[in-house]
Amino acid sequence: MAYLFGMAVTKKQPRSKFYELLQGQVHNEFNASQQYVALAVWFDNEDLPRLAKHFYKQSIEERNHALALVQYMMDTDHHVEIPGTGEVRNDFSNAVELLELALAQEKEVAADIKTLAKAARSEDDYQGEQFMQWFLKEQVEEIAQMSTLLNVLKRANGNLFEVEQFLNRESVGDDGDDPTMPPVAGGAL
Repeated sequence: MAYLFGMAVTKKQPRSKFYELLQGQVHNEFNASQQYVALAVWFDNEDLPRLAKHFYKQSIEERNHALALVQYMMDTDHHVEIPGTGEVRNDFSNAVELLELALAQEKEVAADIKTLAKAARSEDDYQGEQFMQWFLKEQVEEIAQMSTLLNVLKRANGNLFEVEQFLNRESVGDDGDDPTMPPVAGGAL
């Protein structure tokens, strides 16, 4: 261990393609979290508390995903940079647009996670590939959840109170309580 100005300095692992993609995914997850806050606020402003609560919860879940990636990078002795987030859409004309955006966002994340898993595999990073397995499973659930909400809204012919009743009656998603989730930096919320 080397010392610089009296502080211990540890050598960090060199960055591979997998870790570059992982750092980018931290940004994507934080951005998804912010986008879900925007959707929650839209629903909240429309006096739709169940839909608002659902998307506030989704925001926290995405934040936890970002910090699970951060924890993994720290655990594997890689440098982590906490990024800003990208643009967040706030203007919508109807609820279908919000749910279509949420579904598209989850499909993009699923594609990103598959790319990460492929990168880990191609670099013979068996631990990285193993780590990504949970996220692959999670994206199946996330896409199914958003597809269900969009289908329910369409079947309700835009009657948002029907969707509110559906959310009150049915369990959609895992409530973020998956005991197999990787550890989250700072602890999961």
